[in-house]
Amino acid sequence: MSTVSENSVTAPSDEPIPGLGPIVFAVFAVAMAGLLFGYDTGVASGIQGYLQSYFHLSNTQLGFAIASLDLGCIAGAMMAGTLADRFGRKKILILCAILFAVSGILSAIPRDITELVLARVLGGLAVGASSMIAPVYIAEISPEKHRGRFGSLFQLGIVVGIAVVYWVNYFILNAGHHINAGHHLAGMDWNQTTDWRWMLGSETLPALVFLAMLLTIKESPRWLIINDREAEARTILTCFFGTARAEREISAVKEVAQQEEGRLRELFTRTFRFPLLIALFLAVFSQFSGINSIIYYAPRVFGAAGMNTSSAFGSTALIRMVLVLFTFIAVAYVDRAGRKLLLTIGTAIQVVALASVGLFFAVAPKVRAIHIHDSLQFQGTLSNARFTAMARLSHSPIIMAPHFTSLQIDILLISILVFIAAFSMAMGPMPWIIISEIFPARIRGRAASVGVLTLWAAIFVVALTFPMLKASVGLTVTYFIYSGCSFISFLFAVLVLPETKGKTLEQIETYWHHRFDIKMS
Repeated sequence: MSTVSENSVTAPSDEPIPGLGPIVFAVFAVAMAGLLFGYDTGVASGIQGYLQSYFHLSNTQLGFAIASLDLGCIAGAMMAGTLADRFGRKKILILCAILFAVSGILSAIPRDITELVLARVLGGLAVGASSMIAPVYIAEISPEKHRGRFGSLFQLGIVVGIAVVYWVNYFILNAGHHINAGHHLAGMDWNQTTDWRWMLGSETLPALVFLAMLLTIKESPRWLIINDREAEARTILTCFFGTARAEREISAVKEVAQQEEGRLRELFTRTFRFPLLIALFLAVFSQFSGINSIIYYAPRVFGAAGMNTSSAFGSTALIRMVLVLFTFIAVAYVDRAGRKLLLTIGTAIQVVALASVGLFFAVAPKVRAIHIHDSLQFQGTLSNARFTAMARLSHSPIIMAPHFTSLQIDILLISILVFIAAFSMAMGPMPWIIISEIFPARIRGRAASVGVLTLWAAIFVVALTFPMLKASVGLTVTYFIYSGCSFISFLFAVLVLPETKGKTLEQIETYWHHRFDIKMS
């Protein structure tokens, strides 16, 4: 098993940490960026139909309105690294919190779809930028023996945000139904006109909490040292670790910084090509597992198996609960078992679970079905004439769809939940942790930005291609492809990925400088 070697300049990992409380608070404050990330991306599931009806959008216009968040994310990830390396992690995170709040307010009051798109782009800038800066900040302030656990809190924030917004949407929708029923609004549907505004605007409250918490935390001491603000860094490190360890931390950061140019081109030198490869691979293949085919399109996948609409959405809620529950596995064990072992186990389970999903769609008997907007509406054994009449009324095609028995649907759901569990404890949090800890200090922000930008590009590719794959080659081939990508990830984790648990950021950086002289154990 590959591992990063020891470095004598840093204190032992079992040394007491007198200021762990302030560190924990800062980590939780910054991990709120993950919750807003999940909140902002997850809210779309509750608003699509209302937006389309209220603004009279075509399917293409609706798709662009929803995807406008991703455009902002890509732009935010591109710019955040340079800004964070120049102005500091804390200042740019505060800017992100302000953008989250402004986006929430503006999303609730648009007069036309253009104003809504602009508001969503602002939110996307905040999501993209914070998804790069927050993991880096957490890595830079965390003691080495807690860095993995603290880093995984960002992913936990994402899945909690996805779960929370699901229930926020649910309660707002129910409130709208009660308002409609109680006031007998003639010619007006509160759900259509107002509910989606509350759903989008509800993000403002957690954004303001995020801003308030950020104002109380300290700047990253490693960034301060690199930017010749050693006195400020010493004050913070002494509060966190005590005087003796603070001096060792400062010496260690300065020692490795002397070996760096501080330019992005350094990433492409022989020393840092390997960590760049690791970051790009994890960013791409974490998404090529097909996770967002489940997160974004779960009702359609279950509908394709013959599950009715209410059961499909109930299963979607269950998926979100599993996401949260098994992310706690990563939080609990990433610093004990290590990144490499969790990735090895998680990707191995993904291979089997995704192949099982594909296999079930392959062996299921086919029956005639009518689909409307890619969602299963009816399947059965009516006469050809009756099917044709129903299809004409709905302006929808008749296709041959897989038809599972109740037992087979249960097994399919279990396979998907097993995949979600495996992803949540490994490929979900590990890229954020590893990308934030493997790059040199002077360019850590910009280097992490490259990895996170790649991750967002991969998210966009999967979201774009899944409906195409589903329509052109079917769910069987689609999930076999995702299973194959997970197998490649498994081989990468076993054969290529070094272990970084329990090592300081300076130890990891020194390892890259000397890796050809170090015997890999």
